[in-house]
Amino acid sequence: MLTKFVVLAIYVSILFLIGIMASKRIKSMSDFYVGGKNMGFWAVAFSARATGESGWLLIGLTGMGAMAGLSAYWVVLGELLGVFVSWFFMAKHFKRKSDSYVSITIPDYLQSHFKSNTHTLRILSASVLSIFVVIYVSSQIDATGIAFKSMLGVNYYTGALIGFFIVLVYIFIGGFVAAVWSDLFQGALMFFGLVLLPIVVWFSMDHGQGVVEGLNAIDPALTDVWGGNKDIWMNVFTILGFSMIGLGFLGSPQVYVRFMSIKNEAEIDKGKWVAIAFTLLTDAAAVTIGILARILFTENGQDPESVFGVGATDVLSMMTENFLPTILVAIYIAIVLSAIMSTIDSLLIIASSAITRDFYQKIFKPEVKDEELTKISRYVTIIMALVALSLALIISIVSPQRQPFWVIIFGWSGIAATFCPVIILSLFWKGYSEKGAIASMISGFISVIAFKFVFQNMENVGEYFRALDVLAPSFLVAMIFGWIFSKIYPQNN
Repeated sequence: MLTKFVVLAIYVSILFLIGIMASKRIKSMSDFYVGGKNMGFWAVAFSARATGESGWLLIGLTGMGAMAGLSAYWVVLGELLGVFVSWFFMAKHFKRKSDSYVSITIPDYLQSHFKSNTHTLRILSASVLSIFVVIYVSSQIDATGIAFKSMLGVNYYTGALIGFFIVLVYIFIGGFVAAVWSDLFQGALMFFGLVLLPIVVWFSMDHGQGVVEGLNAIDPALTDVWGGNKDIWMNVFTILGFSMIGLGFLGSPQVYVRFMSIKNEAEIDKGKWVAIAFTLLTDAAAVTIGILARILFTENGQDPESVFGVGATDVLSMMTENFLPTILVAIYIAIVLSAIMSTIDSLLIIASSAITRDFYQKIFKPEVKDEELTKISRYVTIIMALVALSLALIISIVSPQRQPFWVIIFGWSGIAATFCPVIILSLFWKGYSEKGAIASMISGFISVIAFKFVFQNMENVGEYFRALDVLAPSFLVAMIFGWIFSKIYPQNN
């Protein structure tokens, strides 16, 4: 146990050192929120991927692999397609436009793109962003507590508070630069940790002999890539639910602010290959870890949650404890925290920018100087973080049987359904109007809540909507409303 805490202390020390080094580069609001738009491709690619993946990759997706079997690879395909389209077809276009607008936040970009004379779009986007970021951050804090409990035996609430304190300190010191640099470090840990573990386990199982046979012996449905349900429509909705998670990479603010920060378009050309390789290898490895754990630790007819915990959140800790020496187990604890914290830091900065720049400066105090605003940003970050922490603790008490994979995906979906259709249409459709964008955001926001709390609880069809989840239908609704309102209320330029 001492070894684990020593390694954790070294990991935290590195993060704090990164924050101190990054603080020396913070001289303006642009530095605090987008690194002065001078970040390199390695840092941006790893930061975008680490931010996009979050704690659900190591805790949620490994658990999903154990629960669903081969069909969980649909998540990998969906994520890969989302990252591919984002980096290959959208990133340069977005970078070009956001630079021409001198934007440092997503609401900045939207306000400039539609040449808005009112603050409606800025207020709406900043409000929705703040709400879902708090939900998303709270789910990551929740995952931190779970990770500490599962891998260190530390009380859940103590673990959540420790993780919260660590990430808050280095963001408070170094802002966006600290977040990106730490994401590069943490992303590298995630990459090598995820890729190496299934290889080690594979060779310990005599080169993975009998994987399919082993799954089939436990439950034949686990080897059916189409879902294994006798109800064909349930399989269709399940596959769509898994694969459409990748839609969130097509414009989510916490990812696209990285494209704002990158030095130039040539860096995007280099970074896209890094992002694709990272996504393919880490996501496939996470699912594989879950599948191998299912074979090794469960038997026919056994409920996997009775072995791996609710949502199979203990998969990674069980695999590392059984196949790796103590020093490496300790490093994997740091890897899990890396996945979580790399998302928390980015989201808190996004939320801070929404409140500080898009509300306070742009609407109420346009004359405020950058130096004063940078100080305010740090305090807003603390307040938003405390709200997220409170929500995480409330959720843990109210819903002890929650599944972290889907709680995290809910926050991710809320941000994605609200912003991704708007970013896509603004980049590729000249007829998209400001009122169309407002309609997209409102309908996407409402749809996420409606599909989660109304449609999923309806008789007869509720189970299909639970399998589909909220992102794909909400995304579609937002696109349709954006098109309809743009036709009814065209842009007046």
